[in-house]
Amino acid sequence: MAGDLEFEKPVIELKKKINELREYTKNTEMDLSSEIEKLEARLEKVEKEIYENIKPWDRVSIARHPERPTTLDYISLLFTDFFECHGDRLFGDDEAIVGGIAKFHGLPITVIGHQRGKDTKENIRRNFGMPHPEGYRKALRLMKQAEKFKRPIICFIDTKGAYPGKAAEERGQSEAIARNLFEMAGLKVPVICIVIGEGGSGGALALGVGNHVHMLENSTYSVISPEGAASILWRDASLAKKAAESMKITAPDLKELGIIDEIISEARGGAHRDVNQQAGEINRVLKASLKELSCLSEEELVDHRYKKYKLIGEYTSLNEYIGVN
Repeated sequence: MAGDLEFEKPVIELKKKINELREYTKNTEMDLSSEIEKLEARLEKVEKEIYENIKPWDRVSIARHPERPTTLDYISLLFTDFFECHGDRLFGDDEAIVGGIAKFHGLPITVIGHQRGKDTKENIRRNFGMPHPEGYRKALRLMKQAEKFKRPIICFIDTKGAYPGKAAEERGQSEAIARNLFEMAGLKVPVICIVIGEGGSGGALALGVGNHVHMLENSTYSVISPEGAASILWRDASLAKKAAESMKITAPDLKELGIIDEIISEARGGAHRDVNQQAGEINRVLKASLKELSCLSEEELVDHRYKKYKLIGEYTSLNEYIGVN
């Protein structure tokens, strides 16, 4: 099957064997039902062993799967009356970020997300989901508009990182990301962020300052890619698998560290196996988050966001460090 991953090979081979026996049974008078039942039992056992013990690098592979659902896939399944907005009113329209106004169960919301392509042509048009500064400025324009009209903001995060090219730097890539971080921290409406694929570096954080931050089970969220980390730490990008093990970039790790609020379960093998089911899981979490956050005042929303990020990580004050009371 196109897009199958390395760690899934035992499952794929067993499924192939079962299908071959079923086809053979149809075309002959031989009864192979007992053999098929044995293989199905073994398949169930193998699937359980593989999918309940997925390694960090396997999750990285699933997050990068070419058929993994994108922001626009979820928008079409979760929201109604979506009206896409374009441009940052300064330079141009960056198609690596999509956003606009929609309704979620009748509630007007603003939805924004990274958008990669489904094929080579679209990936080139959308710069492989790596935004330029105008993409982040478009996102901020939509966020400020949402704040003005008191609409909750929903962000879908799925990028390897902000585009690091010369043109992006000339147009203020770092400033655009920093501005988003600053402004999102003070938004007076509910902000919900969901990592649906790769959440890479500042390019992801620029849409990631929310009251609630959720992650799909097989997504990743990190300051750098495993390949980049391996190149820095060991000067060998081929050690990316080792880096992924130590970086704590998976949803279970980040949940344990208190960086994300909830892990959204996926179908066995990843969200691409059943997009409708995945949209249903996201729908459930979004409804719960909006219900909880809608009870907070504007000041409480900002304070909630401040306290959330203040509690992340461990630190020691200078006085504590030098032993001064």
